Amino acid sequence: MDSLLSSLFSSSRAQKRMVTLFFDSISIVVAFWLALIVRLDSVSPLFELENWLVLAALVPLSLSVFVKLGLYRAVLRYVTTQAAWAILGGALVSTVTLVMLSFFMQINMPRTMPFIFGWLVLLTVGGSRIVARTLLSRITYSQKEPVVIYGAGDAGRQLAHALWSSPEYRVVAFIDDSEVKQGAIVQGITIISFDEFPVLLEKCEVEKVLLALPSVKRSRKKEILAQLEPFAVKVMTVPGISDVVEGKAGLSEFKDVEVEDLLGRDPVEPKPELISANIKGKVVMVTGAGGSIGSELCRQIIQHKPKQLVLFELSEFGLYSIDKELNEWAALNGSGTEITPIMGSVQHINRTETCMKAFGVQTVYHAAAYKHVPLVEHNVVEGVRNNIFGTYYTAKAAVNAGVETFVLISTDKAVRPTNVMGATKRMAELVLQAFSKEKAFSKTRFCMVRFGNVLGSSGSVVPLFRKQILQGGPITLTHPDITRYFMTIPEAAQLVIQAGAMGLGGDVFVLDMGESVKIQDLAKKMIRLSGFEIKSEKNPHGDIEIVCTGLRPGEKLYEELLIGDNVYNTSHERIMTANEVMMPLAELNVFLEAMDIACHNFDHQTIRQLLLDAPTAFSPTDGICDLVWQQRKTMAEENGNVVSFKAS
Repeated sequence: MDSLLSSLFSSSRAQKRMVTLFFDSISIVVAFWLALIVRLDSVSPLFELENWLVLAALVPLSLSVFVKLGLYRAVLRYVTTQAAWAILGGALVSTVTLVMLSFFMQINMPRTMPFIFGWLVLLTVGGSRIVARTLLSRITYSQKEPVVIYGAGDAGRQLAHALWSSPEYRVVAFIDDSEVKQGAIVQGITIISFDEFPVLLEKCEVEKVLLALPSVKRSRKKEILAQLEPFAVKVMTVPGISDVVEGKAGLSEFKDVEVEDLLGRDPVEPKPELISANIKGKVVMVTGAGGSIGSELCRQIIQHKPKQLVLFELSEFGLYSIDKELNEWAALNGSGTEITPIMGSVQHINRTETCMKAFGVQTVYHAAAYKHVPLVEHNVVEGVRNNIFGTYYTAKAAVNAGVETFVLISTDKAVRPTNVMGATKRMAELVLQAFSKEKAFSKTRFCMVRFGNVLGSSGSVVPLFRKQILQGGPITLTHPDITRYFMTIPEAAQLVIQAGAMGLGGDVFVLDMGESVKIQDLAKKMIRLSGFEIKSEKNPHGDIEIVCTGLRPGEKLYEELLIGDNVYNTSHERIMTANEVMMPLAELNVFLEAMDIACHNFDHQTIRQLLLDAPTAFSPTDGICDLVWQQRKTMAEENGNVVSFKAS
């Protein structure tokens, strides 16, 4: 029966009109005879010729009226009040036509019969459409994907209403934690408790749950996701109400669960006085402005009305992208900030200093660095040049240009580093600590902010895992026990700005990253909440496998944020400060001179030894991995030469 109705409803528009005309003809005929039989309480009118003659004229005339009123132009599944008025008008005109035909054809017809006929036409013609629409709704409804909405609040009800006319989804139930709401029916949909979800899951074959909890805290969302995770249903969220109201997103624009929700870390409102201290009305420079952290710093900074924002970036495309984005934001929000895109490298002190002096820079956020651990392991000299000397030159340029505040963006990999990247970032910290102790440099206040991985940054595992899940796996993991700290880019940028405002000189600020996350557990959660099962020896028929590829060069199993135990709280609950080992400027200059010569000569043994001798606590887990050094070593061994890699 359903297949017959489906083929009928999927036929051409002309064919459907012919079917509708046929049924309306039957409706008029039935209404005519039924009205006579009911009025006369007899079937004898069926055998009177004049009644058949009246009916023969009545049917085409009535159908012509319906056509004229546009009844057959209405789309059946969207029957509106216009169609209802057409049916009412058609029934009225058809009744008047019956009266006139009986009068001119001099047929003796009971006076109340036309009124009964009119009501029956209204019921049969209108009722047939209601029945057809119900059948169509049943067919289309059964073909839609069943979904459950978690949250029966305003957002949930609005979402259910939006999905009512959706061709994709049908809402089979609401889940809500409120016992008061449970058992109630909203828009024909029952509200259930989470305990009833497993039964519903099996009964309705639900594969997708929509979280309509835009105002719920992340900590609560984490608990809900933990409840849903074992069921391997695809969990999606709806945009925040503020985004919907502002027109930035539609309520039915679903998106995958954010990793921030999995971590359950609620952001802390920034303190306005700290955010504005080094920014409002000042000339601010961000080095590495096109990078993940640098670009977010720029987005946060421009919102607090600096006089001028200098974007200093080596990558042409990175500089173009952030300059374009900020200018569009400024135009839209009426910002008076002057945005200045400057192309340059932090390794060129003359270029950096000249720019700072030319624009009268007052605050510098130094985010320019090479941060990808394996790449720096394979390109040691460039890592040293950019991270150590780049920081030294930029800091010295800041002193010479009279910059008031200099904030270094550091990393948790600088703590007891096992790789060159971490060692160079620790050396960058030592550079600023040495500068801060020099009275000649006292006009510039130096501080550094150390934090872990940021979600969505270049090289982050989260977008990689998401891409691998979309491709059907496998998810590649370096080690089953590897852990990392995570923070969102906006939160990290806000905390960096606030920490910079608290620095007195030489401070090492450490951001509270919350609890460390086991990357394998994160991967498993992402797989299950995407609606897939984990493929393993215990579950060979699963969807996505997790494959361990082994630790990469210089990679640690876990990261730390502090070198020692001398850590103190600050006025901000998410920012701590630490007292750590320092290096006098005289010793630093000797180190830099030796390192400069070693880098010039590509003398990697000396570079490594210098990093080991410096107070960085460098403890490498691998040998020298620089690709150029290894290639030259291989060539020298093949030629039987004495291995020497100093520049000729």
